[in-house]
Amino acid sequence: MKTALFAAAALLALTPAYAAPDYAARVAKILKKTPLIDGHNDWPEALRGNAGEGRWSLDLTKGLGTGPDPYNTDIERLRAGKVGAQFWSVWVSAGQPPLDQVKETLEEIDLVKHIVARYPNDFALARTAADVRRIHAQGKIASLIGVEGGGQIDSSFSVLRAYHDLGAGYLTLTHSRTIDWADSATDNPKHGGLTPFGEAVVTELNRLGMLVDLSHVSAETMRDALRVTKAPVIFSHSSAYGVDPHPRNVPDDVLKLVTANGGVVMVNYADSYVSEAYWRWESDRSAERARLNTPPFGGMLIGQPDKAAEALKAWEAAHPAPVVTLAMVADHVEYIAKMAGKDHVGLGSDFDGVSNKLPKGLEDVSTYPALLAELMKRGWSDADIAKLAGENVLRVMTQAEKVALAMKDAPWATATVEALDGKKGGAK
Repeated sequence: MKTALFAAAALLALTPAYAAPDYAARVAKILKKTPLIDGHNDWPEALRGNAGEGRWSLDLTKGLGTGPDPYNTDIERLRAGKVGAQFWSVWVSAGQPPLDQVKETLEEIDLVKHIVARYPNDFALARTAADVRRIHAQGKIASLIGVEGGGQIDSSFSVLRAYHDLGAGYLTLTHSRTIDWADSATDNPKHGGLTPFGEAVVTELNRLGMLVDLSHVSAETMRDALRVTKAPVIFSHSSAYGVDPHPRNVPDDVLKLVTANGGVVMVNYADSYVSEAYWRWESDRSAERARLNTPPFGGMLIGQPDKAAEALKAWEAAHPAPVVTLAMVADHVEYIAKMAGKDHVGLGSDFDGVSNKLPKGLEDVSTYPALLAELMKRGWSDADIAKLAGENVLRVMTQAEKVALAMKDAPWATATVEALDGKKGGAK
């Protein structure tokens, strides 16, 4: 008996290397069939801001991850990350005059199309779920466009329809600022959610087949949009408020509404939206910077920027930033899956939009397989991973297309903010 037990133990000791799960192979098999879809990447705006006019000719194939302020994206790393489809954000600053926002939005849409035209072996433009599957099957990255802020339509349905005609697949109802018809998560509320004009925007998005994106909006705006919409919504890059109570994240009651709506919350990687400890540290750092030097009237070292910078470095040395990790992002995925269901969670990295404030292990677009492998280690099945990677978003896109078809005879929205709200920026 002892001999048999010894032999069995010896056999077990020899087998772990062969029996260990091959997560990389599982991920590769899944992503060969199901396109991995990221809901939000700011690479076009990062190229515009950092490269200026060089954005039209910069080599985008590889090598953009070096330097003091590296890009999170280039083609080589997209391929390493097995990306099948990407919603490219065409973000412009919400602080600009509305007409400037429209002009710059058009320029960024043009840049996305230019990138696709320059690299036809790697990218192809997509509008529909069928487009995404076809382009992925061709071995290319399906490129979709998301307009990241309702201010970018300048309260004009005509501008919204022009974006749609140019290929935009979603509109984020607000960005960092509350606008005439919708409250932002990161600004003082004015409307208690959506105004009547804002509700009409949601309905027009449904009619057009564009996705309603509720990232960046206040919780009240989320609830209003979910009440009004006929199609499933997305949160293109938001995490779970129940894990990190940042106002940019999605509250539990809204997660339940997302389940009923059939939508999807695509988890954001930004450190402040992943870790409450990091968010609090970042807030403390901002307060210390203001305490040191806030021209023209505030600060202990006002008018002495060099001394203020040295003092801030000293504060940072004494108060190091909390470490944020890939595992913490997986925690958000699991929380949303628990609260809303595995049919209602996806990935929306926010790469190239968060100044490289990203978790360890998720520094660039090559790292998606590592996150999927982490969830496999936690017991996620291949079918679950396929849903997370892309099937959930494809389902939402397909349903939005069906809603648009059903609304094909509905009248075009033509009203103004003044007509629907009674005054510009009218509250409820």
